[in-house]
Amino acid sequence: MEIMVGLVIGALGIIIMLQLFAFSEGQKRAITGGDDIQNNGAIALYGLQRDILQGGYGISDVKLLGCDVTLPSGVILGAMAPVTINPPAIPPGDANTDTVLVVYGNSNGSPQGDGISSQPATASYAVQTPTSFVANDQVVAAPQNRPVSCALVLDQVAAVANPNVTVATGVANMTNGTLYNLGQAPKILAYAVRGGNLTQCDFTLVDCRSAENTVSAATWLTMWPAIASNIVSLRAEYGRDTSVPKDAMVDVYDQSTPATACGWSAVYALRIALVARSVQFEKNALTTSAPAWMGTAPIVLTGNADWQHYRYKVFQTVAPIRNVTWLGVQTGC
Repeated sequence: MEIMVGLVIGALGIIIMLQLFAFSEGQKRAITGGDDIQNNGAIALYGLQRDILQGGYGISDVKLLGCDVTLPSGVILGAMAPVTINPPAIPPGDANTDTVLVVYGNSNGSPQGDGISSQPATASYAVQTPTSFVANDQVVAAPQNRPVSCALVLDQVAAVANPNVTVATGVANMTNGTLYNLGQAPKILAYAVRGGNLTQCDFTLVDCRSAENTVSAATWLTMWPAIASNIVSLRAEYGRDTSVPKDAMVDVYDQSTPATACGWSAVYALRIALVARSVQFEKNALTTSAPAWMGTAPIVLTGNADWQHYRYKVFQTVAPIRNVTWLGVQTGC
């Protein structure tokens, strides 16, 4: 009898210890998952925000904003702007997520461009400050008067001999126009959520428009590498000045794509949100409703049938587009 009582007491002790162990392991997984969410979300938001803050450097003049730009690779980028939400050039990401395209240069010259005094040849521009250019700089020439159908070319400097800047291709009829220097390594960065990861593609390196079914899986992953894992949603809205006359202050946030150069020049900020998900799948449904953010575009996570069995955290901010804000209300707008 004493042995049986001892066995029962021992069994009860083992059961209690196993329950405590399971509970502590669950707590540990929850804490670890929370740390993963915090790290992934914070790092992803910092990288995206950093690029948005630089967006528009060298291309914020109304002579360029909204123009179609042909890249050296032959890709027609579409409307050139510091930041574009859901541009046609980017293949859609995961369902119910946004894509973002950020463009900026890295030149040490004037972001307002250099005046073209004459054009000795199609591929040669006589500029006011030729010392602002060196071989291999990426440049865009814009005419004095912006045409209704604005189509420009991202060109490369071949040589500089005062006062002429010789480029690879050139565009005719640019006398009295402006030559904008985007530097040696401009960035045209596409962001999208794909397969539950935040991915990035640089149009200056590859043609980011290629669809998954036209290239191998390995090539696609090389073009669109994941820069942050377990990011399941990206939402973005323009911060626009809609007042008349304009006062260089944000009045509304929405996803309405500007239709004119002046419309682009009135986009002073981008409101963004990233949703990070824990790695740990939980047996019981933990999340009863999708997280919310300050914007109006809803966060939808139902693309994953088990979405309620994960923990989530929203990282959001308003990133000023400084290179547009510093120009204030541009002439003619």
